[in-house]
Amino acid sequence: MPLTLADFDYALPAELIAQTPLPQRSASRLLVVDGECRTDNLFVDLPQWLRAGDLLVMNDSRVLHARLLGRKDSGGQVEVMVERLLDDNVVLAQVRASKSPQPGSRLRLEDALDVEVLGRDGEFYRLRFAGDAAELIERHGRLPLPPYIERMAQAPDELRYQTVYAREKGSVAAPTAGLHFDEEMLRHLRESGIGVAYVTLHVGAGTFQPVRTSDLTQHRMHTERYVLPQATVDAIAAAKARGGRIVAVGTTSLRVLESAALDGSLKVGAGETALFVTPGFKFRVVDMLITNFHLPKSTLLMLVSAFGGLDEIRAAYCHAIAASYRFFSYGDAMLLHRKSQ
Repeated sequence: MPLTLADFDYALPAELIAQTPLPQRSASRLLVVDGECRTDNLFVDLPQWLRAGDLLVMNDSRVLHARLLGRKDSGGQVEVMVERLLDDNVVLAQVRASKSPQPGSRLRLEDALDVEVLGRDGEFYRLRFAGDAAELIERHGRLPLPPYIERMAQAPDELRYQTVYAREKGSVAAPTAGLHFDEEMLRHLRESGIGVAYVTLHVGAGTFQPVRTSDLTQHRMHTERYVLPQATVDAIAAAKARGGRIVAVGTTSLRVLESAALDGSLKVGAGETALFVTPGFKFRVVDMLITNFHLPKSTLLMLVSAFGGLDEIRAAYCHAIAASYRFFSYGDAMLLHRKSQ
């Protein structure tokens, strides 16, 4: 019987949704899941679950100040969430307003920017800034915390909602599995003979879009831009040659690697991915996955269920809820072994 959206639902007590980060990044908990075996740990103990020769692949995308508040030229309130930069002064964005802004109209954002509405592309709008869009967004915009964090971004979030290795600006949400790593952890991993390589995937606002159809074959993912460098492909080949395991840090890193290997071999370069991973997907690259706990009925929960096993992930989530793990972006982490395919 085909899986439906209801197969990925679960009840989560609201108090388990983490609203703030812990004082230290690596102080979060780590649930290790290997088939039916579940082990409670701290994230600081991650190196003991890895071995010399393994390779961690991390997403180095950096979160933009993508949220801007303002008014239409008619006076109505508006909220803009930048989805991606199209060129130097044009962006694709979600625009929330009581009435949809019309092409040719202007938005006054953060009492500092006048932005022209060029038109619509599906559910998104094309907006033109009077200058370098990336620079203006960074200067005047707000850090876009996820909708389940019920507060505005504050000064500590400027650091804690970015990974310590974030470099390439372009995301509207953090690749949250990487938030648990601090410089001390990275040093310890290197000293333990565990390699680190990077990909870039700019997370779009579509990551928070709900699946609106019970028939999963009808769901269409938003596309997201990625870059897979030659150095990372070389590092993966070297790790596999020495018997090391490829450990994706986050679902975004996994989606880059598996998107670039859909025809069987990793392809270097830049691309767009709309990869929708559900149980039955054949993984070609990734052996282990570090990830946070994901929302009910989300595409990310479907991905981890495909990777670790549907029944195994259901049992792991039940365990995590009973043990009061912290969920979602500022929550705790899991280390998943790939289920045999």
